[in-house]
Amino acid sequence: MMDLTLRRRFFAEEIEAVCRLRSAALVDAFATVPREAFLRPGPWVVLSEVDLGGGTRTTADADPSRVCHNIGVAIDPERQLFNGQPGTVGVWIDTLGLTPGARVLHVGCGLGYYTAIMAHCVGSSGRVVAFDIDETLAAEARQNLASMPWVDVRHGDASRIDAGLFDAILINAGMTHPMDAWLDALAPGGRMILPLTSSMAAMGATLGKGLVLLITREPEGTLAARVVGFVAIYSAVGLREDALNDRLGKAMMGGPQRWAAITRLRRDAHEEAASCWLHGERFCLATV
Repeated sequence: MMDLTLRRRFFAEEIEAVCRLRSAALVDAFATVPREAFLRPGPWVVLSEVDLGGGTRTTADADPSRVCHNIGVAIDPERQLFNGQPGTVGVWIDTLGLTPGARVLHVGCGLGYYTAIMAHCVGSSGRVVAFDIDETLAAEARQNLASMPWVDVRHGDASRIDAGLFDAILINAGMTHPMDAWLDALAPGGRMILPLTSSMAAMGATLGKGLVLLITREPEGTLAARVVGFVAIYSAVGLREDALNDRLGKAMMGGPQRWAAITRLRRDAHEEAASCWLHGERFCLATV
């Protein structure tokens, strides 16, 4: 059997190759941070792309090498809450372009695995603030991340932050809209990954499917926006708006010709127009 250190390195380099990761620090983080240390004891309930139509499966045993794959691992199977696939979340983190010393906000940290990955990328000169709405998960994440004193884990929905500005923000749950607090906390040049999802009735109220957006604060203060992928993800608790959920679903049905044309996120008051892909009271995703 392959040595676990070598197994983790192979896992990291496989994710790098398949997902075209650009950040050497991120690849090193996947090779260094032990995923099993941020999970509950195995054997583990897991989910891969080929399982989506047939449900989950359970690993044969609790060997840590079982989770060194591009699979989701259940945190709470009954709630369909998973530690997401590295090939998905890793691409999001890569898109954020983390550098040593960067300030990172992670909303929906779960048990802290991807928080640890980002903390490894920014190093001890950086800062990571992580939130989870589930008090038990936040407490476990805090314990799991105790060896990284530059990480601050908080219990809450992150609708209020009070932690300064951030160079990178990762929203790790499905939203119907961006929160004002997150947009306000994005530093000049900062980037935010934002999954916008419509609830999936067939899979229960906890899951949604939709688009992943990259929001970037330009030097002059405007917010550029573009779609960088698709996702099925656990829905944010207490932060979604039912009316926007329905409007978002209809907007996505307009097809890629519409959503691929999104270029910016507006926060100014204006009347809804043909250039508004998703128009809300406090924000608008627009094509011009």
